[in-house]
Amino acid sequence: QVPLVESGGGLVQAGDSLRLSCGASGRTLIDYVMGWFRQAPGKEREFVVAIPWSGGRTSYADSVKGRFTITRDNAKNTMFLQMNSLKPGDTAVYYCAAGRVLSTDQKDFDYWGEGTLVTVSS
Repeated sequence: QVPLVESGGGLVQAGDSLRLSCGASGRTLIDYVMGWFRQAPGKEREFVVAIPWSGGRTSYADSVKGRFTITRDNAKNTMFLQMNSLKPGDTAVYYCAAGRVLSTDQKDFDYWGEGTLVTVSS
């Protein structure tokens, strides 16, 4: 099991920035591919970004390219999602996930956090 915990969500205005965090207490993430997904009200959960914890190619959804950046802090065993120029369409519950392959398909991610809500007002 990989217990993932997200934090950092909140209510912001359009154009603002927000940084989400995802950590796994007591478990190293170096062997995993880490991802962020989001689920807007009334919609299915969708891919946002994924990156191998050990480094390498990063995959971003077109809707967030140039605005969102995924980073990680090895010493803190924590992953971050820096979200800039937020739009009302970014409003969603954001989920952190861990898997074994670099993928945009949520089926390839085995472990999930409970999510953190991001609300962007216009």
